[in-house]
Amino acid sequence: MRATVIHGPHDIRIEEVPDAAIRRPTDAVVRVLNACICGSDLWAYRGVAARTAGQRIGHEFLGVVEETGAEVRGVRAGDLVVAPFVWSDGTCEYCVQGLQTSCPHGGFWGEAGSDGGQGEAVRVPFADGTLVKLPKEAASDEKLLPGLLALSDVMSTGHHAAVGAGVRPGATVAVVGDGAVGLCGVLAARRLGARRIIALGRHAARTDIARGFGATDVVAERGEAAVEAVRELTGGQGAHCVLEAVGTEESMRTAISITRDGGAVGYVGVPHGGSAGVDIGQMFGRNVSLNGGVAPARAYIPQLLPDVLSGAIDPAPVFDRTVDLDGVPQGYRAMHDRSALKVRIAL
Repeated sequence: MRATVIHGPHDIRIEEVPDAAIRRPTDAVVRVLNACICGSDLWAYRGVAARTAGQRIGHEFLGVVEETGAEVRGVRAGDLVVAPFVWSDGTCEYCVQGLQTSCPHGGFWGEAGSDGGQGEAVRVPFADGTLVKLPKEAASDEKLLPGLLALSDVMSTGHHAAVGAGVRPGATVAVVGDGAVGLCGVLAARRLGARRIIALGRHAARTDIARGFGATDVVAERGEAAVEAVRELTGGQGAHCVLEAVGTEESMRTAISITRDGGAVGYVGVPHGGSAGVDIGQMFGRNVSLNGGVAPARAYIPQLLPDVLSGAIDPAPVFDRTVDLDGVPQGYRAMHDRSALKVRIAL
């Protein structure tokens, strides 16, 4: 079978790899219909996150179950499924409490020794604890598939930021970051009833999506200028809830500074700038709380799925380019140079 592998910075290739196959009775093999490239994949592509030459890559996919191990009961061959970006056993204490990302038997797609999502098929460990079934008829619905694919990571992660920040009906929300996760955070905030949503971003194509998702205001400034702009929009008080979806020192500093006294920051941006942006003194003095981390997408997918199926929310617009498997290297380049927001891979 063919799959995406990384050999070094800016060196993404499509190569023949061993076929995905059942190794344990709790496994399933999923033939991939759609996958995508994540902003976090770019850190490996840029050489910021270390990878072994020839390592698989990609952690967002949906597809059709081809085969199951003898102990799998929740899915069977022919089922359309979506996979969260972390596999988990579904039975440990962490999984039961909805924190599947801390499952001691879990793991991330594409880590050493596992299949990556950007390929023709994937071996799924702990299929019953990991996979979520979708309506079979969605497999041929090109309008619906992108929104369902977004549940594997970016929509669930945006929702996690909103939950961490305590978004509630009537709240004023600010979203730091205009990538796919930040945009999905806007959508999640609207779904949870926010009255006002301020999107921080300077790319018109992206802020247009933010407005379509429910943003009422857009702030294009950065740093102190952004803080001043948000405070001006909120009568000097700041936002009740702030979603941080970038992960840099500057973005975290901005997020804390634009939070209203007594408010909260929900952070989901993968950290790549240290923790100096976390001003504990400022947070302490203003009773600002900080919640978030790796999103337990497996817990959120069943909550969000009915709204995607009904059309109540549609995260599909975050995908602004579609490629086939051979086009994946070009897709990485497009996201790296920001000519694409998020690339969908249709197999």
